[in-house]
Amino acid sequence: MRIRSLGVIDDAVVELSPGFTAVTGETGAGKTMVVTSLALLLGGRADPGLVRIGAKAAVVEGRLRLAPGDPAAARAEEAGAELDEGALLISRTVSAEGRSRAHLGGRSVPVGVLGELADDLVAVHGQTDQQGLLRPARQRGALDRYAGDAVSVPHEKYLAAYRRLRDVSAELDELTTRARERAQEADLLRFGLGEIAAVEPVAGEDAELAAEAERLGNAEALASAASVAHAALAGVPEDPEAVDATTLVAAAGRALDAVRAHDPVLGGLAERMGEISILLTDVAGELAGYADNLDADPLRLAAVEERRAALTALTRKYGEDIAAVLAWAEASAARLTELEGDDDRIGELTAERDALRGELAGLAQALTDARTEAAERFAAAVTEELASLAMPHARVSFAISQVAAEDGIEVGGRTVAYGPHGADEVELLLAPHPGAQPRPIARGASGGELSRVMLAVEVVFAGSDPVPTYLFDEVDAGVGGKAAVEVGRRLAKLARSAQVVVVTHLPQVAAFADRQLLVEKTHDGSVTSSGVTALEGEDRVRELSRMLAGQSDSSSARAHAEELLASAQADA
Repeated sequence: MRIRSLGVIDDAVVELSPGFTAVTGETGAGKTMVVTSLALLLGGRADPGLVRIGAKAAVVEGRLRLAPGDPAAARAEEAGAELDEGALLISRTVSAEGRSRAHLGGRSVPVGVLGELADDLVAVHGQTDQQGLLRPARQRGALDRYAGDAVSVPHEKYLAAYRRLRDVSAELDELTTRARERAQEADLLRFGLGEIAAVEPVAGEDAELAAEAERLGNAEALASAASVAHAALAGVPEDPEAVDATTLVAAAGRALDAVRAHDPVLGGLAERMGEISILLTDVAGELAGYADNLDADPLRLAAVEERRAALTALTRKYGEDIAAVLAWAEASAARLTELEGDDDRIGELTAERDALRGELAGLAQALTDARTEAAERFAAAVTEELASLAMPHARVSFAISQVAAEDGIEVGGRTVAYGPHGADEVELLLAPHPGAQPRPIARGASGGELSRVMLAVEVVFAGSDPVPTYLFDEVDAGVGGKAAVEVGRRLAKLARSAQVVVVTHLPQVAAFADRQLLVEKTHDGSVTSSGVTALEGEDRVRELSRMLAGQSDSSSARAHAEELLASAQADA
């Protein structure tokens, strides 16, 4: 990895070899930045506070070697990445403003893609993970992960039934607790539909009646206008000498017809005059018919206004026009049918709820059985690991229990509480020595014992969920003496089958490493490219001496360091 402008690191290259690599250095030198850098490469949260003061952005670049057919390689290629002879290049940039960018195999990708690769590439374990494992919920999750398909398969079915039961129960609660409100709503809908049914409105009727009312209200003026216009066009029979438009246009047409043969222009005008004469005759005829048919009946006007008033009463309540009123009636009728069917729906939901609870009970029992079986194997494996970590008499076990509840599901012949993960309460217990009562690990272990228990748990996970690389960030805190030697020996054993990187303060652990990297700051407080050094020979003895005695030139510390290295190499 190349790390630039991240925390105390200005610019440094960290080369991690196969086997066991120990990262050491003074407190605050930047060892943990190795863990942080790897987390960023694998899609971890981008914290702008990690950007070195004065820098615009922090950049981490990594080169990972992937085995042929590795799932991570397939996923990377799906994202458009290109592999370089089996190596995958990853880059992550975090700006001081908080923006984050990711590149995979030369292609810009969403940060989430890096996270998808993480599970297949690296397992990161640190003191934060230890503290998390003290919580029962995390312990249940750890046990489920260890159990594998035996738990995950029934849990997937359980979770689907649980979610459906939650939805059914919510709908059922709404139907039963809001019965009064729904009854009131149904009454209001029936009243409104009754009002509309009594009027029997027709779509478009309101506009037609408005036009008719306008016509009936002005019947006298309309009749007078039609009569005057008709007289102007067709004349008045009682006055044969009166000149009308139709007669004048006809005379004009005849005059043009008489000379149209002498000039085509006048011939065209004569044709147009004939068209005008026909049009005037038609209009005059329609005016006569309009005047004859005009209804000036006051009773009809009163009936129209009464109908319009009834329609207006509906539009004030149910819509801006009759079309909207009819749409409201259609939707309300459907809603009323739904409300009136609530009793049947309540019966259906109650039956489905009871069936789902029965199904959940069976699946929860399957989860309990699978967890119980896996807990025995898990506890035995952790206990065996503790024997390798200088705790030969310690015993680890799981307490799997359920909490009684009236409104629950039946598991093991009892009605118990349940949740999205089943009905089990899972807690990891420790009996540190023979005769001791098993107690929750948070209360039953000292600091050093707790670190070893957590390391044993992580090692067991490593065996059940293998990945190419394991990174441990000071999980050996609180351990010393012979126990520290055993921790180093156990990590070295794990490194025979995987790449193991350990950030540590313990010389007993570092001595077992195949490669030791020293992180040290320059005089200005930064870590530069020359600040991450692979230690060999005398340099490694000097660093182990510093870790043992706080000073690298102590003769007794040097002798102890040489002894540690010789013992570790002989053990390997």
